[in-house]
Amino acid sequence: MSIKEVKINERITCKTVRLIGEQGEQLGIKTTEEARQLAADSGVDLLMVSPEADPPVCKIIDYGKFKYEQKKRQHEHHKHQPQIKELRLRPKTEDHDLMVRVKQAREFIERGDRVIVSVFFKGREMAHSELGREVLVKFMAQMEDIAKAEAPPRMEGRRMGIVLVKK
Repeated sequence: MSIKEVKINERITCKTVRLIGEQGEQLGIKTTEEARQLAADSGVDLLMVSPEADPPVCKIIDYGKFKYEQKKRQHEHHKHQPQIKELRLRPKTEDHDLMVRVKQAREFIERGDRVIVSVFFKGREMAHSELGREVLVKFMAQMEDIAKAEAPPRMEGRRMGIVLVKK
């Protein structure tokens, strides 16, 4: 139920309602006026929870607190969803450039993402795949404190890759 379509207090127009107390106890079927009066005596609001029931179900509740909890629940759905991030390297990637990629990978891993580190080979570099493996080994050595490899490095066509996940 969204907050916009909620009926509270005087907006409830039906004659009788099934009433639920502040602690969730059943108070029985009451007239709307009696229910409003009970809510007012408690210093809180009368909220229609289930308008399609017969008779409609109303609850004695603090509406401000209810709105706050609804908004908090909606916000929980927008939390970070884990993703797969890819970092591309070359066999001749220099140390400083490698450190920049390590820093990026650390940020991704700390956020909960999985990281694919790929080394791409062009032309005659394919003959020296051991250079790419060395780059991946250096990369993994820098990441071993917070991440682990799902599997050893493997060749797939013109690229050698490895997947890193949080320890």
